[in-house]
Amino acid sequence: MARPDAARADAARAAATPPGADPGTIRVLVADDEPMIRAGVRAVLTTDPDIEVVAEAADGHQAVELARAHRPHVAVLDVRMPKANGIEAAAEIRRTLPATGVVMLTTFGEDDYILRALGRGAAGFLIKSGEPEELVAGVRAVAGGAAYLSPKVAARVVAHLASTDAGAAAGRRDAARERVAGLTPREREVLSHLGGGLSNGQIARRLHLVEGTVKAHVSSVLARLGVDNRAAAAVVAHEAGILPPPPAEQR
Repeated sequence: MARPDAARADAARAAATPPGADPGTIRVLVADDEPMIRAGVRAVLTTDPDIEVVAEAADGHQAVELARAHRPHVAVLDVRMPKANGIEAAAEIRRTLPATGVVMLTTFGEDDYILRALGRGAAGFLIKSGEPEELVAGVRAVAGGAAYLSPKVAARVVAHLASTDAGAAAGRRDAARERVAGLTPREREVLSHLGGGLSNGQIARRLHLVEGTVKAHVSSVLARLGVDNRAAAAVVAHEAGILPPPPAEQR
């Protein structure tokens, strides 16, 4: 019998797949106003035989239109685009195509945009200057119904939150710690790895668990924290000061 989380991911994939398309292929829309960036993202993604870039958009309005036309599993959106920025496009895509996951491409210095995107349904956040493997991993995670938060993004978001208002930062820290206090020791351990941007498979290897057990823990952590995705959980982890332990070889 399929696990509930896997079944939900499969159902979402089926809902986002147009008739006649290969359900085993992850269909991706890429939106960026710079042709060179779009070409680079396409080149990286198509190194994975299971990923197909089905459309490219040069602005936010076009991204929404092409998403409606092609029903991709994942929309990779630049934060800053003309006509409608990535956050506005993300909100509209999530409103009209709830089965389509959204990955935001950001650069350093765009922390305010990242914070806003967290509230608009984006499930993946990647730095443009990051490793190509992160882009593929992020798209795969979001297509599977999970989320992907680049560790650099998480660190920047928390640093930004802490620097804006000392009183507000202290309040968020205390609130985050109160929420985390309701987790079991194992769930706290899993949360610390979520804060480090690890996938379920990586967490399973670190903790010597089967991946299905990790998925169950992740689902429980999200429910107990009252957040919708792993990206938001990672931010809670950083605000609460729960840092991921170093790999065994670095200890």
